Amino acid sequence: MKKETPEKDFVPIYFASLKEIKLVERVVKTDEEWKALLTPKQFDVARKKGTERAFTGKYHDCHEDGIYQCVCCGTDLFNSQTKFDSGTGWPSFWAPVAGENITTKTDRSLLMVRTEVLCARCHAHLGHVFDDGPAPTGLRYCMNSASLNLVKQTIK
Repeated sequence: MKKETPEKDFVPIYFASLKEIKLVERVVKTDEEWKALLTPKQFDVARKKGTERAFTGKYHDCHEDGIYQCVCCGTDLFNSQTKFDSGTGWPSFWAPVAGENITTKTDRSLLMVRTEVLCARCHAHLGHVFDDGPAPTGLRYCMNSASLNLVKQTIK
C-alpha cells in the first residue's frame, strides 16, 4: 500500500523589501527542532505562549529604523514607523506590516479574554492586540521582544 504524503500548506506573505505578496510554504517544526533554533526564552514565548516581564525585552525602548521579523521564520511583521511608546513596557505598534502576515485568535487564558497575535507563516505567539492604540488604527499590537528580530534599515 502506497503511503500518501500530505500536500504542502502555503500561505500568502507580504515581503516589505519587495513590496509584494508571495505564496510561501508554511513553516512547521517539532518542539525539538524549534529548541535547536531558538534560545530558551524565545522558545518559551514564541512556541509555548509565554511572555517576558514588562520593560525587560530588548525592543521595548528601541528607536532604530527597520523591519521587525518573526524570530522563528523571518516573516516581516512590523515596520519601525508604526512603533510607538505605549508605556506598557513591551514594544507596541499601531499596525502590522501587512494583514496577511499575522493572524489572531481569542485567548481565554489568565481568566480574561484577549486577542492573541500569531505569525501567519509559523504560528509563533507574538503577543496580543488591544483597541486602545493611537490613530490611525486605534490598535495597540503589544508584542514580546523575544518573538521578534529587528532587521535594521533606513525606512523611507
